[in-house]
Amino acid sequence: MQDQMPDRPSGAPPLGQYYEVGGRRLPLHRAGNGSPAVVLLPGAGGVGLDYWNVWEKAAELTTSVVYDRTGTGWSDRVDAPLTCAEVTDELRGLLRAADVPAPYLLVGHSLGGLYARLYATRFPGEVAGLVLMDTDHEDYDAYMPRQLTEMRGAWDPDQELPDELPEEAVELYRGLFAQMMADWPEEIREPLVERHVSPEWIMDGYRLVPHRDRFLDEMRQAGPLPDVPLIVLTAMDIDDFKKAVLIGESESLLREEIEGKRRLHDALAASVPRGENRLVDGAGHASIHWRRPDAVLQAIRDLLGR
Repeated sequence: MQDQMPDRPSGAPPLGQYYEVGGRRLPLHRAGNGSPAVVLLPGAGGVGLDYWNVWEKAAELTTSVVYDRTGTGWSDRVDAPLTCAEVTDELRGLLRAADVPAPYLLVGHSLGGLYARLYATRFPGEVAGLVLMDTDHEDYDAYMPRQLTEMRGAWDPDQELPDELPEEAVELYRGLFAQMMADWPEEIREPLVERHVSPEWIMDGYRLVPHRDRFLDEMRQAGPLPDVPLIVLTAMDIDDFKKAVLIGESESLLREEIEGKRRLHDALAASVPRGENRLVDGAGHASIHWRRPDAVLQAIRDLLGR
């Protein structure tokens, strides 16, 4: 049964309800019935309701869940980002608090793909399958052109990001988010767009940048992925969000990045007996679930049918 929140207090998410895990409040929204439950794990800078279009269709197939982890969206903030292990412990506790029983089909995007993999590694008996949307990976830089890794390694958000984004940058982001969610219900789209261009939400993603190496080191020590059904979705285009935040990368260099990413995802899929990498045209890294929800939903359907 879908959560009903008709009279939203100011500052509350437009859908879902709060649960307390580890002394922090986290919103979760669920709908549909069935097992395994589909659980969507956002990428850095993303929030659960960014995947509303996929969540809604998945709820027609089985139980479908979106949530905001600590330090993102409508969840409570902390001084420093949680470790990957802490994120997976938190998600496990949240699903139990919300009475969403295992097994789970984890659908992770970008950084959320790291968390999904670690959850499967730590709790393999609770995972029915993985869909990884343009996932980050601890070996990512090894597959990238050296020029690109050097450029990004030299970029320091603390030094190069202004205390307040110029109004033209805010309006650029506002237009991009509004375009991606153009056909969504207004009561969901408008709060998401406004929050995404707020200083707090913009900085939520950038605050993770200095901690990325720590996350990747944690994944290297986690051990191999267990034998779970896996579909990796590799976005093959450069999307508008990428173009909006370029730090000098040429289009040819970004095409090299996409080719390296394809090879990495091929290797990731080959690391388990039931793995597959699907190339997704017409979408870039940040927009894969907005531009190609059909590809994400097909992967979900295919794993539910196994």
